[in-house]
Amino acid sequence: MRSRRQTIGRRLRNFRNRLAGRFFNTRYGRELLINGIGARILTMTVDCGDHIISFSPSDYIGRKVFRKGNFERDHVDRLLAILNERQLLREGSTLLELGGNIGTQTIYFALSKAFGRIVSVEPDPRNFALLQTNITQNKLQDRVILVNCAAGDKEGEIDFFQHRNNHGKSSAIRQSGTDNKIAVPVKPVSAILAWTSTAPDEIGLIWMDIEGYEPHACRSMEMLLARRVPLYMEFSPAFYGEEQAADFVDYLARFYDDCLIFRDGSATPAKVRDIPVGEAQFDLLLIDSAI
Repeated sequence: MRSRRQTIGRRLRNFRNRLAGRFFNTRYGRELLINGIGARILTMTVDCGDHIISFSPSDYIGRKVFRKGNFERDHVDRLLAILNERQLLREGSTLLELGGNIGTQTIYFALSKAFGRIVSVEPDPRNFALLQTNITQNKLQDRVILVNCAAGDKEGEIDFFQHRNNHGKSSAIRQSGTDNKIAVPVKPVSAILAWTSTAPDEIGLIWMDIEGYEPHACRSMEMLLARRVPLYMEFSPAFYGEEQAADFVDYLARFYDDCLIFRDGSATPAKVRDIPVGEAQFDLLLIDSAI
């Protein structure tokens, strides 16, 4: 009798586990699971199919990776398709990534094999530790060089504000009263290229997402802008203010004539001088008008 009860109990547990496994493998189930993880779990690692990635389950980007299996990978695919269509991808060139975060986009670019090498720059020590882990566990060390600093217009240190719930929103600009202030090293892009033994003419694309610090970084890489290297970035008048945004547009227009503005998945061609400064934020691709 006891053996029969044990058998029934085992079958019920197996059925329950199979049912739970199926449920938690749905997007809704994964969302419930990640939202229910407590503060004791500091890092998780998941198999995303063609790569694995480690993240903090308390972070917005990590939770999105857990739910969807990627973080805005379609943005990378879309950009590469546009560059390829316009014949702007140079074989063997180097990608300069400013704002590597935990390495999601770094890995997507590396897997695409569109670039011979990637220089990924990330100032937040929380993100940088995971960036190192993710590059190493995906065996990309021979193609990706990591730099732990901010990119700015002078060398030294700057105040840096760590966002509590979205590590991708950590910035040199305070965004909330709960941000944790630390000091991080800052280097001009010219110094970063020299430190990584990268010649300016090797750079085939600049990918920049540095939460409002873009004007400072751009002013430290005029040698790249003068070459009209394709530049994809998050353009954020909400951070700059309308007057500074207008100054930034004027500065960019010294080097580029044409751009694509990305909103809600669509790309709108525009002249750089006409980039709107009254919107909060959008993605932007600056390109050589001769192409």
